[in-house]
Amino acid sequence: MEAQVWMLVTVAVALLVLLATGLWVALALVAVSVLAMTVFTGAPVGQVMATTIWGAANSWALAALPLFIWMGEILFRSRLSQDLFEGLSPWLSRLPGRLLHVNILGSGIFAAVSGSSAATCATVGKMSLPELKKRGYSSNMALGTLAGSATLGLLIPPSIILIIYGVAVEESIARLFIAGLVPGLLLMVLFMVYVVAWALLNRDKVPVEPASTARELWSARMRGLRKVAPVILLIGGVIASIYTGLASPTDAAAVGVTLALLLSWAGGTLTWATFIDGLMGATRTSCMIAFILAGAAFLTVAMGFTRIPATLAAWVGTLDLSPVALLGALAVLFILLGCFLDGISIVVLTTSVVMPMVTAAGIDTIWFGIFLVLIVEMAQITPPVGFNLFVLQGMTGRNILQIAWAALPFFLLMALALVVLVVFPGIATWLPGQMGYG
Repeated sequence: MEAQVWMLVTVAVALLVLLATGLWVALALVAVSVLAMTVFTGAPVGQVMATTIWGAANSWALAALPLFIWMGEILFRSRLSQDLFEGLSPWLSRLPGRLLHVNILGSGIFAAVSGSSAATCATVGKMSLPELKKRGYSSNMALGTLAGSATLGLLIPPSIILIIYGVAVEESIARLFIAGLVPGLLLMVLFMVYVVAWALLNRDKVPVEPASTARELWSARMRGLRKVAPVILLIGGVIASIYTGLASPTDAAAVGVTLALLLSWAGGTLTWATFIDGLMGATRTSCMIAFILAGAAFLTVAMGFTRIPATLAAWVGTLDLSPVALLGALAVLFILLGCFLDGISIVVLTTSVVMPMVTAAGIDTIWFGIFLVLIVEMAQITPPVGFNLFVLQGMTGRNILQIAWAALPFFLLMALALVVLVVFPGIATWLPGQMGYG
């Protein structure tokens, strides 16, 4: 046991040092893996590295990743964010909190076509923040609702990070996508309930919208519905095709890209320049993630050779921790890691060590994926390395700690959702259980 502890400490310190130097995450993972195998094992490093990296890159499940990223890139360059704001506004003007809910619903809708938290934050924020400021809404609530709601891009399918988790632990991506649907909707409801409660307690901070007759409001709502209907149909088609078993995630992603191109063309935003920009943006992001996944796969194999995960899992087993106590300890660990690492890094760096403990405790891997992503969502709005905080700081020029303070209520709501998920695991497992295929 002591030998494995020293191995783990050595590997962890080496990884932290390499990351602190600014070395790419993927290269740091490969370097640490080579170090661990060379120093602590007698395995053929070159042969293992070549076969592992090739196997990780040559994964059919990974094919959905660049397609979903490209779909988000296409719609990111379209009129989607403007149509979302204009289309949702008439429907929310009578709800306490009024247009603050546009951030929540708009982020939820864009999350379902983007899969990226930062992209959701930037796209919705570009349209909503100036509009909310012009109308006199509380800047803290505008920032908080956007920072919190943009994290839905990690949970509501199609989610990039769920694809990464599924590939890392060899779990069904289709089931993970469906498992994220209800928890994502639960978060949206919690956020909206909080905004309603805040608005009722702070009526003086919610500006009065111009009065309109019932006929004018109904007409505005119908025009708004026409603006958001194509995107909602796109989302519904992608999710329904996966749920019913008509398409695999990869097939659904290909259909999504085609429909996104058609939507962009119909909206007049599809030009040769935007097409190339979207394609290159998706290529850069996909290559970065695939490179990290390949390095993480090599680290997982290297850890297997050193027997560190198996030893740690056996040690945790001797502590007789209940599954809830284990989840509590892991939640604290992930939240601390989230203060310094992005979500993808948290997933790829921890799965090789954590998953043996999780499976030994009898915890469902689909459910644990949603549990992990919820915590990673929380990490998106925790300083000093909260990606959504960086995006909002760049857009508004506000101090990052001020933005983090505005997002704090939504961090606590995510923590509440995490507790609800632990108490009622069926929130994440019931819907995948109804699917007709694996």
